[in-house]
Amino acid sequence: MTREKAILHAVEAFDNGDLLATLARRVAFATESEVPDQAPAQHAYLNDELVPRLAALGFSCEVHANPAGVDLPILVARRIEAPGLPTVLMYGHGDVVRGNAAKWEAGRDPWRLQVEGDRWYGRGTADNKGQHSINLEAMARVIAARGGALGFNTTWLIETGEEAGSPGLSAFCDAQRDLLAADVFIASDGPRLNAARPTLFMGSRGAVNFELKLRARERGYHSGNWGGLLANPAIRLMHAIGSLVDAKGRITVPGLRPPPIPTAVAEALADLEVGGGEDDPDINAWWGEPGLSAPEKVFGWNSLDVLTFGAGDPAKPVNAIPPEAVAWCQLRFVVGTDWRALQAHVTEHLRQGGFDDVEVRVGMQAGATRLSPDSPWVRWAAASLERTTGKRPALLPNLGGSLPNDIFADQLGLPTLWVPHSYPACAQHAPNEHLLGSVAREGLAIMAGLFWDLGDHGAAVREQAVPSSATA
Repeated sequence: MTREKAILHAVEAFDNGDLLATLARRVAFATESEVPDQAPAQHAYLNDELVPRLAALGFSCEVHANPAGVDLPILVARRIEAPGLPTVLMYGHGDVVRGNAAKWEAGRDPWRLQVEGDRWYGRGTADNKGQHSINLEAMARVIAARGGALGFNTTWLIETGEEAGSPGLSAFCDAQRDLLAADVFIASDGPRLNAARPTLFMGSRGAVNFELKLRARERGYHSGNWGGLLANPAIRLMHAIGSLVDAKGRITVPGLRPPPIPTAVAEALADLEVGGGEDDPDINAWWGEPGLSAPEKVFGWNSLDVLTFGAGDPAKPVNAIPPEAVAWCQLRFVVGTDWRALQAHVTEHLRQGGFDDVEVRVGMQAGATRLSPDSPWVRWAAASLERTTGKRPALLPNLGGSLPNDIFADQLGLPTLWVPHSYPACAQHAPNEHLLGSVAREGLAIMAGLFWDLGDHGAAVREQAVPSSATA
């Protein structure tokens, strides 16, 4: 069978309703990783839904306990055709965020797949059940098209805790290095640049959440009797934050700013446009680092945002100067940022500005990764996507958001390729989450072409990539 016929065979999974039926079953598993009582659904999703499908395709499967001590199991499935063939590590996550059923529009249920025009509604359709289902179905169709032989070895890693911060994933991958050894990592998560344009991204921005807290005194005091005499912690904290990022969104702490954008990255970003799609917000062109384009700001630079800010009781304001104020901030950052020293950088900057009474505490954190656009693996994948679709794919050196990609790129040392099958307005993590049928259909074609090309050219690309697979 030819490449073209294999792609048509994969697309049949959409046209004949097979993908829809598969995804409907998978959406029905309420795999909310933030809800401990849903642990049985996580096990059932892996053992009852994915393992039988993978086993039928010749994979040996094992569901592992999470080393973090939480009941969020991890599935590893391996299909070894022959030693010495290229090996791809595939990834997905079976868990979802909370369903929030009461907030969905009338007639929609997060645990029931519902098609309305081009939109497939249901929790996990976009993040991530729909995306890894597309990849698995495309792989199955290519196996059939090639008469049972892909021409490469495959390992699937499916976790069930990504929406809870991937607890235990790093420790698991560290302990199972031999089991997960591969030449390249390929997965699908996050959105395309826009619904119409196939996208390939090679890493993700990192993220660090940090708390700023100013406790001035033990209790509040009447604002009439003491106003003008007692420092207001909310006002001081507001100005402290303003010393970190200015009124136009420019980061002013030297240690939180990234190095200059590499030439290869800048060239890739020059081909992109951000926003303008259905349901996309209007971009504030004046916000962020001056002199940068919109793609450079979100894919090539750092951003600092306030996630929450609180003082007193916003629902019931009283005439009192609050005793404390608290804010949670977040730094999204690219490769080269001194993010591990964030607490020291922020603390010293605040001290120099006269805000040494503000406490800094670091919370959730994930590293940044970026594979250079001139990597042989990137050039190969981009050519495959363009050959399949006839469209020049958008190349993002890294996603604007964050994924546990540092585990695969830095810890396992793999070149990482992400081929998303969602789009920015998919309502990911929100009520009315949906997948676009048109993108899903194209995704089947893209992945079938990619798997076919990996079987044909994977060994040659591996040879070219050996000296140049490091992150940029």
